[in-house]
Amino acid sequence: MKYFLSKILVKVIFKLRYLIWELIYNTFRNKYNIDPTFRFNGVGISFYGNGKIIIGSESYIGNYSTIQAHEKCFVKIGKKVSISHNVRIYTSNADADQDFSLKGTNDFKIKIGNVEIGDYCWVGANVFIKEGVKIGANAVIGANSIVTRDIPDFAIAGGVPAKVIRYKNIKE
Repeated sequence: MKYFLSKILVKVIFKLRYLIWELIYNTFRNKYNIDPTFRFNGVGISFYGNGKIIIGSESYIGNYSTIQAHEKCFVKIGKKVSISHNVRIYTSNADADQDFSLKGTNDFKIKIGNVEIGDYCWVGANVFIKEGVKIGANAVIGANSIVTRDIPDFAIAGGVPAKVIRYKNIKE
C-alpha cells in the first residue's frame, strides 16, 4: 500500500511541475511575439527582458534554455528552428574592456545587439549565442559552441569560438 501511494504521489508531483511550467510559458506567449505552434520542449526554459522576442512557426526550444532581450534589442528566430537543451541567447553582455574592480555591478559598460536565427536552423546543446550575431538560414551550430560572429546560410559551424567547418552538401 505504501509503495502504491508513493507512486501516485510522484505522478501528482510531476504533473503539477509540468502544469506550473505551462503557466510560466503562457506568460511568455502573452509578453512576446511567439507563434502558437512554437513548442517549449521541456522545463526550466526562461525568456526575460523588455526587448522583443519574435519566434516563427513550428520552432522549439529545449530544457533549461534562456533567451534574454535587452530593452533596445530583439531576438528573432525563424520558422522550423530546432534549439536544443541548455542554450543561451543574449542581446546584452558586459563589455570585457573595463576595470570591474572600479565599478558597482550596475555601472558596467555593456555591449548590446540584436540576435537573428534564420529559418530551418539547428542549434545543438549547450550553445551560447552572444549579442549582435546573425545565423543564416538552414545553418547548423554544433553542440558546446560559442557563437561570437555571424554564420552564413547553409553553414555547419562549431567550436569556441564557433567557426564555419564546412557548408552543407545538399543534392536534390
